Amino acid sequence: MNPDTPWQSAPVPQPPALEESATFDRHVLEYIHRAAEQGLYEIRGLGAKRKLPTFDDLVFLTASASRYPLEGYRERCLTKTILGTRHAKQPLELEIPITIAGMSFGALSANAKEAVGRAATASGTSTTTGDGGMTPEERQASKHLVYQCLPSRYGFNPNDLRKADAIELVIGQGAKPGGGGMLLGQKISPRVAGMRTLPEGIDQRSACRHPDWTGPDDLTIKINELREITDWKVPIYVKMGATRVREDVKLAVKAGADVVVIDGMQGGTAATQQVFIEHVGIPTLAALPLAVEALEEMGVFGEVQLIISGGIRSGADVAKALALGADAVAIGQAVLMALGCNSATYHQNGEDVSTVADYQQLQTAPGYCHHCHTGRCPVGITTQSPDLETRLEPAWGERRLKNYLQVLTMELTTLARACGKSNVHHLEREDLVALTIEAAAMAKVPLCGTSWIPGKTLG
Repeated sequence: MNPDTPWQSAPVPQPPALEESATFDRHVLEYIHRAAEQGLYEIRGLGAKRKLPTFDDLVFLTASASRYPLEGYRERCLTKTILGTRHAKQPLELEIPITIAGMSFGALSANAKEAVGRAATASGTSTTTGDGGMTPEERQASKHLVYQCLPSRYGFNPNDLRKADAIELVIGQGAKPGGGGMLLGQKISPRVAGMRTLPEGIDQRSACRHPDWTGPDDLTIKINELREITDWKVPIYVKMGATRVREDVKLAVKAGADVVVIDGMQGGTAATQQVFIEHVGIPTLAALPLAVEALEEMGVFGEVQLIISGGIRSGADVAKALALGADAVAIGQAVLMALGCNSATYHQNGEDVSTVADYQQLQTAPGYCHHCHTGRCPVGITTQSPDLETRLEPAWGERRLKNYLQVLTMELTTLARACGKSNVHHLEREDLVALTIEAAAMAKVPLCGTSWIPGKTLG
């Protein structure tokens, strides 16, 4: 070593390792910087993106030696589902326990609504109008159509109400319980504006509560009004976002509901504030057992039907929901995905056409899009643009959604048979165990490998 050049052997200092703050990570920084720059909260579509407990945290204990499975090729497994047996003269009789949730004309294109109605009819199930009224195409395409009554009253028509096969009185949605509807001006076309009695191209934001009541006694009056106008023929649903589930279900039952619909926080929406989507309500997995307990405590379990929604994706999800006590499920976001939402192509004139450039214009990519509120849907589902909505051909959408519903039903019956059930409605909580402590506590089933139900048993 040359003492005149000590720098040649000195260690080179290393830059400090980059360490991201757990509290102020890159996503939080982006949020704060955007809020500071724009002074506006973020609005988007679809549902929560944060990781939440789901039905994936449960598994089935299928039959083996102690119980006998059913042979799928020789022994039937029934899926027939009847909704509205409490008061309605004409309960809704469906072939499967998988229904289509309310998605409005306005949020969806006319072609999308028609495709959904056609697929639901082909699958023997019901679809729902959503906010903004009933279109003739939807009524014609749908054998079983549920008419929504929302706080906005947009498009509400007593004559259309009488054409419905059931009525859903909406108090809240899982994506935004306590918040009103939202439809931005770019989606309020002349037809949508005419149906909703709104100015064309102006943002629409509806009330967060019904103007007809200020308490539960008024809810009873509203349900009776709807029964009288429909001559007590059709079932009356009450739909609520999952928050104070036990109390809400009991109030709906006391008010006279035939069917209660609980929408967990994974439920989607056409447009709302991001803070609602990610920070309001409770997960579907936690909400369902609370609703069942409320019905049991009132002595109406089985008499008042329960529909659960919010993040239902697969036949396994459906089977687990039924095992936990639901009579049926409702799907919304999954319907959009089946129609091609977030796909890299759309189908037109027998060919697949790339959508990548359209997603890039929205500063996103296939698989990451949540820009339903913009009306610039690259696959023609959540748009009112005359050019874009033709990208979804109703017949093509019908085929895809029908196939998806068929797969869900096949998966559901496969699991039911494996549990030794000849009817999917015979699935029960005893058929399930949980893989995590939090799922065991929420679903109120034992932790796998134990008899322990956190909060209920000592193990």
